[in-house]
Amino acid sequence: MKSMYHTSVILMFSFNNLIAQKEFPIWESEIPGQLTSTEYQEYSTGGDSKDILRIHQVVIPSLKAYIVPKEKSNGAAVLICPGGGYKILAIDHEGYQVAEWLNSIGISAFVLKYRLPDDRIMEDKVIGPLQDAQKAMRIIRKNANLWNINPNKIGVMGFSAGGHLAATLSTHYDAKVYPKENKLSARPDFSILMYPVISFQDELTHGGSRTNLLGDSPSKKEVDYYSNELQVNKFTPIALLIHSIDDKAVPIENSIAYLKQLKAFKIPVELHAFSDGGHGYGLGRGGTHSIWSKNAENWLNVILKE
Repeated sequence: MKSMYHTSVILMFSFNNLIAQKEFPIWESEIPGQLTSTEYQEYSTGGDSKDILRIHQVVIPSLKAYIVPKEKSNGAAVLICPGGGYKILAIDHEGYQVAEWLNSIGISAFVLKYRLPDDRIMEDKVIGPLQDAQKAMRIIRKNANLWNINPNKIGVMGFSAGGHLAATLSTHYDAKVYPKENKLSARPDFSILMYPVISFQDELTHGGSRTNLLGDSPSKKEVDYYSNELQVNKFTPIALLIHSIDDKAVPIENSIAYLKQLKAFKIPVELHAFSDGGHGYGLGRGGTHSIWSKNAENWLNVILKE
């Protein structure tokens, strides 16, 4: 595994103007806390005109890099965490399509295929997704010069449960969830949270996401620790929140709770609340919420100039 990883990385890193869509594993050799299971293998479903593409049972987490050539790049990059309730990854309309949109506005993107919490392949399933997110952010920052990226303009973007992972990375970026091989920070410089699961409190949470990550009977300490509105501090990165008022799966109060805490710590935050859209639209539906990408582009243009 180690030699294969280094070969793919060398091939990627050999060019200054990389072509988009290069995928590689994020762990050099053994994945921290990894267990093996012959019954647990990655597979996909959907992906046609009638159904979204879903990735199930990720074993080897990876990054798919969409690098903007230097002459077209504004120097920024975004790590994308697709949603799926910590059960599957909706990796196309909440991943690949979003990366292509970011490329169109001069931003390099990295789609994270992260491991979904499962006791069959993890000693501690609660920290598995965060391990992958921290590692991915450090890889991007470590190779920023090779990818024409400003190491101080690397953000994270997440959808639904992927929004929970992005918010967890934004508030738990320094948590010791695996032995670091370098001193690089995993802190995002900004976050874009799309209809995110922020809280695991009973009155706010998406029950499936909480159960899949924490189990059926989590302690209050665990629930509070992964209720990211309770973990905001003065170092939490600035945020753009996008949510629909008619979201019945993940109530907009999740975004509002995060906004309130960022505001309390005087951290710049912006919320776009759309009247329609429901949940899980990514870049794939019509309605008033379909302009969210233009709103996000405007916000990015402002913050990246500061």
